[in-house]
Amino acid sequence: MEIDRVDGRTPNQLRPLACSRNVLHRAHGSASWCQGDTKVLAAVYGPKAGTKKNENPEKACIEVIWKPKTGQIGKLEKEYEMILKRTLQSICILTINPNTTTSVIVQVIHDDGALLTCAINAACAALVDAGIPMKHLAVAICCSLAEGGCVMLDPSKLEEQKMKGFAYLVFPNSIHSVLPRESLLVDSEPMEHGIITSVTHGVMSVEEYLYCIERGRAATAKLSDFLRRSLKLQLPTDSSKAG
Repeated sequence: MEIDRVDGRTPNQLRPLACSRNVLHRAHGSASWCQGDTKVLAAVYGPKAGTKKNENPEKACIEVIWKPKTGQIGKLEKEYEMILKRTLQSICILTINPNTTTSVIVQVIHDDGALLTCAINAACAALVDAGIPMKHLAVAICCSLAEGGCVMLDPSKLEEQKMKGFAYLVFPNSIHSVLPRESLLVDSEPMEHGIITSVTHGVMSVEEYLYCIERGRAATAKLSDFLRRSLKLQLPTDSSKAG
């Protein structure tokens, strides 16, 4: 069963994407990411010497600080920090700069739905801008589930309020990986068939969850292409960041 969307999009259609890098001159790396009217600004500082308490000094530490548009950070934002930290740790090469801490500051500019996935995409672009060693790029997408079982990608805030469940999915973009090809296989399967992060909220059956994964993975090709184009278009500006 298909559902008419207020903005006229099809269930599989993403909102317009926009990405800018090197937007904060005092940060070591920065990026803004927009999906429709949802906008997040990510800044990277580091790596700086030393790791945080309870972190492994033999590896680099990733610290994530979430800043809401207004008010104090709450339980949901703390959860977002943890999800983002684990996601970034899995795509960064943590053995290159051991006993250092890289801080990723996420500032919410406007939330009109799919906020967590927008923040993950912004943080990934900011890490690239900062030159942090990464195994591969990653792209995040939100799949929302309506009462009738219809899956809609990249929901707006209004659509989120009507959904019974959500799957926040992060997929690897392994085509341009720096790792040897044999290390890109997991149980003899290409890495792009896997998932870096999967977080669900609300109610959905196993079949509905698997359907969300199928739909989400199909849409990541567009996200991956957009991210690569954005990074390539802005590579010449990196020389101006020296010092």
